[in-house]
Parts: sequence; C-alpha cells; structure tokens
Amino acid sequence: MRTAAKLFAASSLAVATVLWVLGLPTSAPGLAAAGRLAALWSTDLLLLQVLGMARIPWLERAFGQDSLGRWHRWTGIASLALLLAHVVLALVSHVERAGQLWALLTGYRGMVPATVGLLALVLVAATSLRPVRRRLRYATWHLLHLYAYAGIALAVPHELWLGSDFGTPLASVFWWTMYGAAAGSTVVFRVGMPVWRTLRHRLRVDRIVEEAPGLVSVYLRGRRLDRLRARAGQFFVWRFLDGEGGWRGNPYSLSGPPRADRLRITVKTVGEATARVANLRPGTKVVIEGPYGRMTADTYRGGSVTMFGCGVGVTPLLALLWDLPYGHGQATLVYRTRHAQDVAFLHELEWLARERGVRLVPLVGPRAAPGSWLPVVYADYDDIAALRSLAPDLADHDVFVCGPDPWTDAVLRAARRVGVPAPRLHRERFAW
Repeated sequence: MRTAAKLFAASSLAVATVLWVLGLPTSAPGLAAAGRLAALWSTDLLLLQVLGMARIPWLERAFGQDSLGRWHRWTGIASLALLLAHVVLALVSHVERAGQLWALLTGYRGMVPATVGLLALVLVAATSLRPVRRRLRYATWHLLHLYAYAGIALAVPHELWLGSDFGTPLASVFWWTMYGAAAGSTVVFRVGMPVWRTLRHRLRVDRIVEEAPGLVSVYLRGRRLDRLRARAGQFFVWRFLDGEGGWRGNPYSLSGPPRADRLRITVKTVGEATARVANLRPGTKVVIEGPYGRMTADTYRGGSVTMFGCGVGVTPLLALLWDLPYGHGQATLVYRTRHAQDVAFLHELEWLARERGVRLVPLVGPRAAPGSWLPVVYADYDDIAALRSLAPDLADHDVFVCGPDPWTDAVLRAARRVGVPAPRLHRERFAW
C-alpha cells in the first residue's frame, strides 16, 4: 500500500505535466506557460494533501498519521510556493502598468473568488507555522485549517473558465477525477464515517476518575464497541457534547485495552479544553472520530519490549502493556515524571509487574540538563550509558516511545545510538 500510494502521487504529477506539454502553443513557451505549469503542480499537490489527510483507513494503517502529517506539511509548503509562483508569473506576463491589475482582477471570470481562495490558503499556511500554532488552541487552529477547503473550492471556477489546460477531454477526465476523489474521500471518511460510528456505538461518559494531580481518566460506555475495531495504542478525536464548546474536537489516546462495552481515555488538565473534561457529567454524549494510529500490536515483532513514557504519554503504553503478547518478564516500562505523586495507574502497573513480570523503572525528578530526557539523578550518565544501564540488550528489543516531542526525539536519538534498528522503533506524534 505504501508503494502504491507513492506511485499514485508521482503519477498524478507526471500526468499533470504531460497535459501541460500537450497544451503548449507551437511557439516557444513563455512566462505565462511556466505559470500555468506551476498552477497545475500546485493544484495537484493540494488535492494530494486533501487525500492524504482524508483519514482513508488503508492510508492511515500503511503510513500512520504522524508520517502523513509530515508529508502534508512539506507538500503544503511546496504547493503554496508554486501557487505564489503562478501568481507572480501571471502578473509579470499580463500586467505592464499598475492600473491593469484592477482590470485583470475584475475583467476575467473567476479571478475574484480565486484571489479570495489564495488569501484563505495563505491564512492556513501562516497559522500552521510552529510559533503561531503554539499560541492557538487546537480547536481554533483546526477551524482555521478548514479554510484550505474553501481556498481549493474557490479556485475551481477560475481553473475552468480561464485554464486552457483544463479544456481537453483527457484533461477534464483527469482533473475531475482528482477533484472527485478528494471531495468524495473527505465526505465519506471525515464526515460520513464519524457520524455513522457515533450513531452506531452511542458512546456516553460513564464516570470520571482522578489518577494523579491534574490527570483524569474518562470511562465511556457504548454499544457493540468490539465492532469499532479500536486497538490498544490508538487514539480518537473526541467531542463531548456538554454545552458551549462541545463541538470542539481534541485528540486523546486510549489508556486501556478497548472492551466490548467500555473505553477509557486519560487527559492531563492543562488548559480550558482539558479542564472541561475533568468536569464532565455521567451520561454526556460523545462524538467520535477514529480510531487512528498504527502504534499497535501489529508493529510488535515479538520477544523483549521496552517502553519509554513521559507524563500523560504513558497512557497508550499502558494500553499496549495490557495488549501485547510478550512473555513473562519480557517487558520494561521506563516511566518519566517530575514528581513522585505524578505517577499514575500505580495499581495497574503493580498488577502487570506481579502477574506478567513487567519491570517498572521510574525516572522521577527535574531534568538533568536542558534537552535531556533523564532526571537529575542520572546527571553523571550520558544517553548511551543510561540506556545500557536501564536495558543492557536494548538493541534486540522493540522500543515504544510516547511523550512530549522534544523528550521523545531525545529518547529515539539515544536508542538509535545504541543500535536499535529503525523497524523496532515505534512512536506516533499526537501533537498538532
């Protein structure tokens, strides 16, 4: 599936280029023709972005949402750059005086909505920059990101009315197929499937349990949850219909193995949205989108396994500890917290240690140094020495890591340095 998806993306760009070549005038192509090619590539990449983030199940299983997200970001940069190149080349080739710009915008069909669409895409790109994104709530960022769909839609009349590369029967079939696939996948998988699953399984809040200071678990009950096919290690986008702001979705991973009538998530209450979760009332209806993620038992190759969790990042790892078919004494959990009272699920961890031989390694305390994944008690260790102390034969283990991105990146770098091969390193980014 991964190879097929990559071939499809490359082939679509190749077809767009061939259609441009077939539409070239007999004279030497100029700036206007180069601008049309930039527009065709930009359009193709935008539609591939939509397909990649349409939550198509087989794409999610093949790549994982973190890989699709990285591809989405880089493709977005490329598509916007090409779109801006198209605008510049079109202006250079058609506008000789400042007064002609207004005539160009108002005198050609589809130019006004295309301009509005361009501004919408620029807004999406600007709010996706990391420094800006960090200042926005997830729900706000997600709402602004939806303007990308409006930007793509507003460009369609401009392309149909003015785009000479859309006029031939072959070009019409190709581009309408691409638009239809992108729109259809979005409607089916991002709208239709969540609505169907919500109505089918009828999830409601059962109870709220405080696991540690600032950390609460939400127990949910529903119908036929075994048919939801959720796996330990996966996550959903959750919308709790508790009044104002109930339609704002937030991603939370399962913190226990899914049951036929029950699911559990665990949330760190650090902001307005997460604080609301701690005050949910039993019976609150829930809208779900998912399950997503490929950090499941399917990636486990058997034998010894070591997991590294930091803070609330321990939750999907706890679910995996219940689910993975490791032998007695073959699993280690390295659990990083700043304070001893932050350790959650102690009774479950003790049961896993007693009944399944899970080795628990708490790493408690302030950081040893800026950027370090170790506590201060390991200040005399470098990363390699620390890993060899924690798991001497780590290179032969499956390694699962979950926590804040900088911490996770530091653990993964250290694991690679001690020889853990890439296929045995498992992580999935949940940060937006």
